[in-house]
Amino acid sequence: MTSCMFVWYESNSTLTLETKKRIDILTLGCSKNLVDSERLMARLENAGYKCYHDADRPTGRIVIINTCGFIGDAKEESINTILQFAQRKTAGKVDKLYVMGCLSQRYLHDLEDEIPEVDKWFGKFDFMKIVEEVERQKAEGKKQKAEGFERKLTTPKHYAYLKISEGCNRFCSYCAIPLITGRHTSRAKEDILSEARWLVGQGVKEINVIAQDLSSYGLDLYGHHALAELVDELAQIDGIYWIRLHYAYPTDFPDELLEIMAKHKNVCKYLDIALQHCTTHMLTQMRRHITSEEQDALIAHIREKVPGIHIRTTLMVGHPGETEEDFEQLCQWTRKMRFERMGAFAYSEEEGTYAAQHYTDDVPDEIKQKRLSRLMDIQQAISAELQEEKVGKVLTVLVDREETDYWVGRTEYDSPEVDCEVLIQKENHNIIKTGDFIEVKIERAEEFDLYGKQVNMGRA
Repeated sequence: MTSCMFVWYESNSTLTLETKKRIDILTLGCSKNLVDSERLMARLENAGYKCYHDADRPTGRIVIINTCGFIGDAKEESINTILQFAQRKTAGKVDKLYVMGCLSQRYLHDLEDEIPEVDKWFGKFDFMKIVEEVERQKAEGKKQKAEGFERKLTTPKHYAYLKISEGCNRFCSYCAIPLITGRHTSRAKEDILSEARWLVGQGVKEINVIAQDLSSYGLDLYGHHALAELVDELAQIDGIYWIRLHYAYPTDFPDELLEIMAKHKNVCKYLDIALQHCTTHMLTQMRRHITSEEQDALIAHIREKVPGIHIRTTLMVGHPGETEEDFEQLCQWTRKMRFERMGAFAYSEEEGTYAAQHYTDDVPDEIKQKRLSRLMDIQQAISAELQEEKVGKVLTVLVDREETDYWVGRTEYDSPEVDCEVLIQKENHNIIKTGDFIEVKIERAEEFDLYGKQVNMGRA
């Protein structure tokens, strides 16, 4: 999640044309929000503006904030960021302030009353109207007639996110996403494939497929699970070296996807699948529609069908009804499962959710934080052991950036920004650039990073 703390350097000089045409866009929250910001930026630049994304020193006279409203901390960060720029607007340092995204989708009328400095609020699905608002007229000029998937990429040139659906039909007890984004809606396969080809044309080599619920892709459009078909066709597009899958759901998991993952070398042996808990008691309490035995069987099946796969999951502690016994079983289960990648968070009551309406938030915050800390300590030890097993191996690494002493990249087992990195020692004979695939021999491991040396050039 983006953290917005800014230091501004003010000037009394007359505003330049460049400053007047500059728009600063700040994106909070997940990669799905990032895709929305990128689409908006493309339309604004087609209209003649210059867009800057998450700039260290936002100086544009127009500011757009793309908010997150998933949990309490995310909402607080969004509100604080809006208030920062509301103050700048009051001080005459910003002319127009617009807000879009999940927070304004859910709390539009409350926010309008509480923060009147914002010129206009937009939600998750009407944010393209910002272009009309900025132009003060309908965006009907020929420059505005762009493909629906056209975006200004803010990620490094070699990777991008590809959103294949919106919304969710699961209605887990704790989750406000369906209340914000509505029911699950798949994009047409042809549209997704066209966007993927467009991304390759921009120089993208790694496609990170994202959705709130990958497992349900296609059900609303085609009447059957179509994720495997989509990934199969994506894998056959020339120029896509890696395809990575984010946010599958364990219930009704599309088993045929595993055959596609094992079949194609460019489909990363990586799956992001949030599991949340392990006891049937808590899975039922969370309305996850799966039992402990079914979930364990699914994990074993995934690992059997796709040897070497790295599973990323998310777990939750402190959900209403979680007993000490539930938590102890969660700790034991985590040690047993040895997830290659794992994150965790403490339950946060969100108004309107099933849990908020039917349960009492009966686990004290202090206990939640103790449980969270203990669970992450367990995972840190597991991660250290699994990382150590990679020492001595030669792995293919995609180079993301250059630092003073190292090139920094990732293996196919690591998603951008959230997973482990590989630091490649700079040497005189290195001929490396960002976006290269290189072979690296791992020489040292830490809990979340690997260190190694380039052994030969791979795919560029």
